[in-house]
Amino acid sequence: MTSMPSRSPLTLVIGDRQLSSWSLRAWILLKHLGIDFEEVCLRLDTPDFEQRIGAHSPTRRVPVLIDGALKVWDSLAICEYANELAGGRGWPEDPAARALARAISAEMHSGFAALRTQWPMQATSVLRVPLDSAGLADVARINALWQDALDRHGGAGPWLFGRYTIADAMYAPVVLRFNTYGADLSPAARGYVATTLADPCLKAWLADALAECAAPR
Repeated sequence: MTSMPSRSPLTLVIGDRQLSSWSLRAWILLKHLGIDFEEVCLRLDTPDFEQRIGAHSPTRRVPVLIDGALKVWDSLAICEYANELAGGRGWPEDPAARALARAISAEMHSGFAALRTQWPMQATSVLRVPLDSAGLADVARINALWQDALDRHGGAGPWLFGRYTIADAMYAPVVLRFNTYGADLSPAARGYVATTLADPCLKAWLADALAECAAPR
């Protein structure tokens, strides 16, 4: 990972690592792009969250990225801003690959409602919850998306488009869901799950999630 030139640090406001899938997306991309930031973690569904979130986020949701007077909310918008700070390194260099990466990221951002509802993020847990037909269709679609990206670009590196991109950040919480609930995946998708779980940045997130779960709320 290449570090950014020195500048005043950004602030990223996130929720619980165990629960906040959208926080993970912004956090892990900033880590992979080597962008310095300070972190404010607010425990979700607590009186402290309700008291403090309004000072940080106009939507009263996490995550939100603060850069001086600028506040950027929504995970994908934060990822796009980080991409600009990093000189475009958040997306693939090839225009066709970049278009595909944007398409699958947007699909993740707006879709897969059944999967999100039935398999909520429980980052460090092991659970077995059966999916209905809509949830199974979501898993099959994600499996196909990963398979296609890896078939096209996996030869350039271990990630969906060779090197780490916003697409990988967008699907990092899905990897955790699949790991938590035991999704049935193709060999290529299982390999991608293993790659993501071995990522030092994700390991750091999970270690902190375990510590948060052990702490009193």
